[in-house]
Amino acid sequence: MTNLWEDLETGPNAPEEIYAVVECLKGDRNKYEYDKDIPGVMLDRVLHSNVHYPGDYGFIPQSYYDDEDPFDVLVLVEDSTFPGCVIEVRPVGLMKMDDDGEQDDKVIAVPIEDPRFDHIEDVDDITQQQKDEIDEFFQTYKNLEEGKEVETQGWEDKQSALDAIEHAQDLYNENFA
Repeated sequence: MTNLWEDLETGPNAPEEIYAVVECLKGDRNKYEYDKDIPGVMLDRVLHSNVHYPGDYGFIPQSYYDDEDPFDVLVLVEDSTFPGCVIEVRPVGLMKMDDDGEQDDKVIAVPIEDPRFDHIEDVDDITQQQKDEIDEFFQTYKNLEEGKEVETQGWEDKQSALDAIEHAQDLYNENFA
């Protein structure tokens, strides 16, 4: 069975075009996580706060980030896909975030195969309302979980996202290749 974290390449033209493996769905409160030992998607928990994911959320294959997890990616979509779906995406920005003292940044990306997002090339092309909703979600989604503290730290441009993806690829290669 294919392991989507280890066996799938980072993307067809990384870091400019990458794969996003979907774990959590836009509009959902279920927090799914890919378990590489199964391999498969498992329900980790239901979010304690009354919020829902603002896009399809998952990870980038063959990546490893400073929080010692695969690098997170939030894909802006009109309609949710399904857990385990692989989407070819274009990174457009980076949301900086601290999660319980660990750097837990999020790549923001758009689907390559959806013309509704062709105009989004960089973080400044995302509406302020959408950025505010994403920020609000990550700022509050762990509020009702005991002892969890999250701090969003602002937005960075596409080049920062590309640099962070390369960093995550290097960390993966150092630790797992």
